[in-house]
Amino acid sequence: MTDPKITTVQHVYEAFGRGDVGFILDQLTDDVDWASCPDSNVAPWHGVHQGKAEVPHFFTALGEHLKITEFTPLSFAANDTDVMVVTRWSATAPATGKTATMDIHHWWRFRDGKIYLYRGTEDTAQTQDMLREP
Repeated sequence: MTDPKITTVQHVYEAFGRGDVGFILDQLTDDVDWASCPDSNVAPWHGVHQGKAEVPHFFTALGEHLKITEFTPLSFAANDTDVMVVTRWSATAPATGKTATMDIHHWWRFRDGKIYLYRGTEDTAQTQDMLREP
């Protein structure tokens, strides 16, 4: 039997693939703490987004600066409150024409069946190179 938290994350990934941010928002608590590379300013989507109303800014920034060409979850692990995922990710930055492929890590923390914390990490050096004009 699959852990319901893992199933939720898998559905979030499917929604990401089809651009359904509304579905993703429905899986979050109102006070969600959402961050990709929280201490970085390398990319416009990096940093912390507090509360459900700020999360769409993450997806908007990502979509404005990258074309995702691969998003393949490789491994899922869960405990009572958390799901950890390693994902193979490739993207092209249309502004520069550069591409990058890397394994990214996602940490999802749940409260009462909803995601209340998300942390994503990526290779910020590769991201910076991809976004930097030649």
